[in-house]
Amino acid sequence: MDSTEQNLRPRAVSDSKSEMIELVLPNDTNPLGALLGGRLMHWIDLAGALAAHRHAHSYVVTASMDHIDFLVPVHVGDMVILQSSVNRAFHTSMEVGVKVSVENYISSSRQKVAAAYLTFVAVDRHGRKLPVAPVIPQTEDEKRRHEGALRRREASKSERERRRLARAASQ
Repeated sequence: MDSTEQNLRPRAVSDSKSEMIELVLPNDTNPLGALLGGRLMHWIDLAGALAAHRHAHSYVVTASMDHIDFLVPVHVGDMVILQSSVNRAFHTSMEVGVKVSVENYISSSRQKVAAAYLTFVAVDRHGRKLPVAPVIPQTEDEKRRHEGALRRREASKSERERRRLARAASQ
């Protein structure tokens, strides 16, 4: 079996699971001492890329980030925990889910901060798209996220087509 065949063998979701922890420092915050939204989005992108790299065994580039809501403020000194895994793989792209929580290590409390879906595309060192291995969901939660990824992809395609048609009609 050559390396290409090896790279395209189906992989369990658990093979891509990644965790990243960041300590919120003053440079990460606004004048009120709350974490900057852009900094959190950057961390989400990095955490997502970790899972995508693990799954694809190649370079990956971010294609999109889904809607994100910031549920609770995060402050200087808090630990931000980002957990990611590949939900579904398509031909050259992957949907990655990232769950974000904040932990106050003094009080040992943890709260959900945000969740996001990102799409990454596998590429070679020259930026050419590469095929990725299928994902094998095993748990009920993984199966639910796997099916949800297909629905989100179809909805995204429909929205892009609707915008394209609207642009064409306005010209």
